[in-house]
Amino acid sequence: MAVGEANLDFNVVPGVRLAATAAGIKDHEKSVSDLVLFEFAEGSATAGVFTKSLFAAAPVVLGKKHLEAAASRYFLVNSGNANAATGDLGIEDALTCCKATSQITGTLPEETIPFSTGVIGERLPVEKITSSIAELTVGLDESNWLQAAEGIMTTDTRPKVATRCFNVGEETLTITGIAKGAGMIEPNMATMLAYVATDARCEQKLLKEILVQTLDTSFNRITVDSDTSTNDSCMLTATGMSGVDLADECAREIFYPELASVMKELAQGIIRDAEGATKFVTVTVERAPSNDVSLEIAYAIANSPLMKTAIFAGDANWGRIVMAIGKANVDIDVNKIDVYLGEVCLMSRGGKAPDYTEELGAEVMSKDEILIRVDLNAGDSSETLWTSDLSHEYVRINAEYRT
Repeated sequence: MAVGEANLDFNVVPGVRLAATAAGIKDHEKSVSDLVLFEFAEGSATAGVFTKSLFAAAPVVLGKKHLEAAASRYFLVNSGNANAATGDLGIEDALTCCKATSQITGTLPEETIPFSTGVIGERLPVEKITSSIAELTVGLDESNWLQAAEGIMTTDTRPKVATRCFNVGEETLTITGIAKGAGMIEPNMATMLAYVATDARCEQKLLKEILVQTLDTSFNRITVDSDTSTNDSCMLTATGMSGVDLADECAREIFYPELASVMKELAQGIIRDAEGATKFVTVTVERAPSNDVSLEIAYAIANSPLMKTAIFAGDANWGRIVMAIGKANVDIDVNKIDVYLGEVCLMSRGGKAPDYTEELGAEVMSKDEILIRVDLNAGDSSETLWTSDLSHEYVRINAEYRT
């Protein structure tokens, strides 16, 4: 179940090759892809942002070290097993997979970054992974973006892909990215897993700055269930295969909004495919005294189980919006607040809008895509985030996740 149409188009990124295979991690019959390999051209730069969870998974811990130690040539991604809460053995298992990749590719172990997603607390099936790496290297191809997007899925119902081609002067630049995630989503940095690549040239420090900036208008503005994964990772790689260098300010001014657009599309794709989702919900809090106040109120609304179940039911119970705003840890004058469902005013200056009727609210709530807008009338700051409803299917998926 997902909301809206999915984009499955992509443009190849010069300097990037990918492969996917069924290693038997998720399915012993090996009928489902669950292992992916990225290969980047020599000289590529990679930046990453990772989960802030206290239980950061073994591949996150090791991946950070490898990213600092060497230029990344390979990403090895498995789904079906998170390799999280596995202690020192988890680190050893992730390193074993990196060493196996290095032996086959003739690179250093530090030039491979491991990633995992799936069930927490179970040991990584190392042999299934290492025995599949040779097959992956043979299958590497620049056109395998969609196969890779499918191979990193867990409870996702469809792959998430975003791509842009645009000109910088006389040069054409490409950005293509994939992501996965459907539940355990309120990123505290990025998303569960996201990989974006471009053929621009950029040194790592600047690339990291650009990545961090785009996260705050994309992956750091989504929530499904207020839970932050142990394995969140968002990676940005610049292969340098084009003649465009992002050290040039004019090039950056063109590049940045295109990257931000890709990141936003991928982040919204996660919400559209959230576990059990039937609604795509935009929550905007505007004219606030600060961005922090806007976000506090927006998340209070978006993460309220009562609000989310009302949205699923198509119930225009605006009292639940009022409740959610009221629990936010902010200092505001509630007698100034206006609240809207789409263009329908529910609340005006802290009380029920004189012209509001239940029928008007119900019409908005019946739609697949819903806008909740809160006007605090107290400043110039505004923030927007995206969420989903909470359905019976979400409960079923998570109740049966390990059965």
